[in-house]
Amino acid sequence: MLPTVSTAVADVLAERTDHLFGLMGNGNAHLISSLTSRGFGFTSARHESATVAMADAYHRATGRTGAATTTYGAGFTNTYTALAEARLARIPLVLVVGDAPTTGRRAFDVDQTTAAAAAGVTTLVAAPDNATAITHRAFDLAAQTVQPVVLALPYDHATAPLTEQTVLEPLPVKPTFTASTEDLDRIAGLLRAASRPLILAGRGVLLAGATTPLTEIGDRLGALFMTSAMATGVFGSPWDLGIAGGFTRAHRLELARQADVVLVAGASLNAFQLRYGTLFAEGTRVIRIDNEPEDRTPPVTDYVRADLGPFLQGLTGRISAAAPENTWRAAAPEVATDAFRGSAPVEDPAEFGPDGRLNPRAVVAALEHVLPAERSVVMDGGHFIGWAPMYLTVPDPQAMVLVGTAFQSIGLGFGSAAGVSVARPDRTTVFVTGDGGGLMGLADLETFLRATKRGVIVVLNDSAYGAELHQYASKGLDPTAMLIDEVDFAAVGRAMGAAGAKAHTLADLTALTDWLATHDEGVFVLDVAISQQVVAEFMSASLTAGRRL
Repeated sequence: MLPTVSTAVADVLAERTDHLFGLMGNGNAHLISSLTSRGFGFTSARHESATVAMADAYHRATGRTGAATTTYGAGFTNTYTALAEARLARIPLVLVVGDAPTTGRRAFDVDQTTAAAAAGVTTLVAAPDNATAITHRAFDLAAQTVQPVVLALPYDHATAPLTEQTVLEPLPVKPTFTASTEDLDRIAGLLRAASRPLILAGRGVLLAGATTPLTEIGDRLGALFMTSAMATGVFGSPWDLGIAGGFTRAHRLELARQADVVLVAGASLNAFQLRYGTLFAEGTRVIRIDNEPEDRTPPVTDYVRADLGPFLQGLTGRISAAAPENTWRAAAPEVATDAFRGSAPVEDPAEFGPDGRLNPRAVVAALEHVLPAERSVVMDGGHFIGWAPMYLTVPDPQAMVLVGTAFQSIGLGFGSAAGVSVARPDRTTVFVTGDGGGLMGLADLETFLRATKRGVIVVLNDSAYGAELHQYASKGLDPTAMLIDEVDFAAVGRAMGAAGAKAHTLADLTALTDWLATHDEGVFVLDVAISQQVVAEFMSASLTAGRRL
């Protein structure tokens, strides 16, 4: 059989990734068949949005470029929310989509290239003379820009035989940014003079492979650490205050606000990370290092545009170890204690909320000790996300996966969790969702069950769209459209082959404990009836600041 555009694209996919997430249709049937017929890893979604969500989460869990595929038209438009999330979250993935024939759009075709561009996503087009090179280019571009790329497969090209292949011009070399000697000396001086230095690491530190020098700088200064959600646990240090922003524990926030100089490396310092302006005290010197265009948005006082790896190596050579007794660590020894670092819900330890339903803080804090330590924690979007990142620990940054937060979406969770299960079958996948997002993405509950070797679904079920309830019903708007008739997700899970139980008290968590003790494979659905009257800390901070999420 002569090679075609579809088989050439498939060959490159098999070379550049080890798994494809997709849903078959007229526009990609030949591509998928070429891969599955040779035994290549493929996970089928039940809704196209999950194809991109799975590829997105696969990258977050492994660091490798993800790949997804759908057909044209409705197949492509159904990916749009997940594609926008990947774009805003800066996730490198390649989405191979069917497209209209090159002879012109049919009655049911849409301008997919323009639609993708509206979300900030570049589209490349596979043709008989470039199929191999353009597919490689899609992966190279995704990796270089840390963005999703769409590779279009026009309908009339899908089975077209290859012609002589065009050689593409190389991608422009990615620019590098080097800090001046003056900037390095100035920043080093500010850090050495600090009494209470704090170092905040974002995902950029992971991408740059700069964890070691940043940790060393902190240790030499006797600094305390914090991270973004995507860099959770990167320091592996007992002096880590945890995630910065809306997920910061109350007693750790109190300490963070005492910092006099903060070094921010590879983090965007968005409103959520800054806890809507309350993370640091007024007057704190905030130094941000990144290779993005200069941004001195408050509270940033000093900005250096530089590639993190070389900058931090240069900074290391300018900072010597401080006398231990003179450091912030010596003044705050409690940070390294088990009590300070533990999961006890000191913010509100009560078992029940004011309405008699479970307090989600107490539930999630208890799950820290119930769930296997070797786990990936995956979350959908929604009000409920306020608790798992506060109380659940993970083995490394790639084990904390939040798909949907960049685009403020819900409903991508089941697909995301399935992608993580494929990426890390050696870990128990713990998927935490709310009832609103869970219902929106319910089609891919089956995908998660099929893709997961061992998993736990925790539904924090308040029978409401909690974010809207706390933002608008609290101000007098009619709550009718904010409420959801209670759904027993455990029963739904059991109907599809999972185990499960409904929890109304903390004692009911023993059903999960017993299942984990006796099952090395399978999925357990824990539906937790949580209070509608307990507001997550990030939501309270947002409302106090007068913002709407």
